[in-house]
Amino acid sequence: MANVGNQQQAINKTAPGKHGNVLPLWGNEKTMNLNPMILTNVLSSPYFKVQLYELKTYHEVVDEIYFKVNHVEPWEKGSRKTAGQTGMCGGVRGVGTGGIVSTAFCLLYKLFTLKMTRKQVMGLITHTDSPYIRALGFMYIRYTQPPPDLVDWYDGFLDDEEMPIAQQVNWIMFLSTVGLRVSSTSRPGEAA
Repeated sequence: MANVGNQQQAINKTAPGKHGNVLPLWGNEKTMNLNPMILTNVLSSPYFKVQLYELKTYHEVVDEIYFKVNHVEPWEKGSRKTAGQTGMCGGVRGVGTGGIVSTAFCLLYKLFTLKMTRKQVMGLITHTDSPYIRALGFMYIRYTQPPPDLVDWYDGFLDDEEMPIAQQVNWIMFLSTVGLRVSSTSRPGEAA
């Protein structure tokens, strides 16, 4: 493991052309690279500590996502007070002050505790029953995979018509920060 700033970076090499089933973990192996306020709220959430503690398998967690997730924002709607905040602490970034952490982020961290395989992550992002299952799969990739690999993971999925448009816009904005330019005239997923 190599230290990168304050984060540890795990490096798992696989044979060229073969990915194997073990996923590398990029960044902090304990926090999943989550914002500290979100992580604190997840870990202290009764939902995470009680209900999700009971879930032991990947399939149980996927079923829970199907039945419980109806948005992928970090906070439950209406649970945060942002009045009077300005700058980066305002409501724009979504993490200025705590609220009730969302079911989606509790489940996202639960997936992280399962130490998923490549096959399981592929199962999430290709799942046909719910766009929220796919969204959490892509969020898992975003938080845990090496940045140079993100474009390969997302390629071919950005034009998912069932995925909430806000999530597609977030992906396009993120991909532009890692070097993939997307123009306003190209379809999501097409390089400008």
